Amino acid sequence: MKFYTTLHKYYCGIDLHARLLYVCILDERGNKVIHKKIKADPRQLFKLLEPYIGHVVVGVECMHCWYWVSDFCRELKVDFILGHALYMKAIHGGKAKNDKIDSYKIASLMRGGNFPLAYNYPAKTRSTRDLLRRRTHIMRHGGELKAHVVNTDSQYNLPAQSLNLKNVSAREGLRHHYKDPIVQRMIELDMNILDCYIRELKHVEAFIESKAKQHYGALLSIVRTFPGIGKILALTILYEIGDIQRFSNVQKFASYSRLVKCKAESAGKSYGTSGNKIGNAYLKWAFSEAAVLYLRSNDKAKNYLTKLQKRMNKAKALSALAHKIGRCVYFMIRDKRVFDEEKFLKG
Repeated sequence: MKFYTTLHKYYCGIDLHARLLYVCILDERGNKVIHKKIKADPRQLFKLLEPYIGHVVVGVECMHCWYWVSDFCRELKVDFILGHALYMKAIHGGKAKNDKIDSYKIASLMRGGNFPLAYNYPAKTRSTRDLLRRRTHIMRHGGELKAHVVNTDSQYNLPAQSLNLKNVSAREGLRHHYKDPIVQRMIELDMNILDCYIRELKHVEAFIESKAKQHYGALLSIVRTFPGIGKILALTILYEIGDIQRFSNVQKFASYSRLVKCKAESAGKSYGTSGNKIGNAYLKWAFSEAAVLYLRSNDKAKNYLTKLQKRMNKAKALSALAHKIGRCVYFMIRDKRVFDEEKFLKG
């Protein structure tokens, strides 16, 4: 956990909502200078901040509508910090909770050097990362539609079909498969949505890849030298990391990627793990997928996994492999080196 400890003359805490802001500005001694509600309008926010520009830092909690505040502060050359939502439990721990209290607590955390930092993702690549995340969401919904076809066969006690619904011919084959016209209409609805998804996603993936070549250049090819990391996993890894230099060491990167678990201990007793939800879920997914794909048709990788299974069960062995892949990719990106399997399996 990183805290913001830079000293300023004024500290502006904003309790951020889609349509309203509650702004609290404290001076260096903790006195309230401004404490009021305004609309989520850049002009109104500028009017409040204008007398303090050059001496103020603005902090908000990381939620879905922080982008415009970050961009607004960058244009005004005002220091902006983003608070980690899960670490900012002090905001929600009081007896009373409302926007007015929250904005004061945010400003107080900043002034006291206890404001937990989240990554202020650069605006240049932020929208592309969001498009890639949206693509992942659509793909998962497409998977649910395919699973619904299998469930429908089981529901009506029909023989299982070995169809690859990525293929147009397989989807067309389901258009007249069911005798009940209502069930048939339901499956046609699934297939029509899948047709749209597959057509649109092909264009989206090509668009994201073209942007990635502009943003990351040769790094995209370097990450893909790892067996099992294809186009989508490489794009996910690069866009979720952003700038590899923000991680001072590989341990912090592994922690951010949810590849390590932290023990919860008190008075010498262990109470299991904690903080499992803190970190980047997309990187955790990418490295877990890479571990499974790395094992496919790779005898050396399978032998390595067998060695791990002598010390732990298969699930933990796969997690250990994902952790190792994450560490390897960190050094590949940081040092701009291609994958070396001999060195990877030796460690």
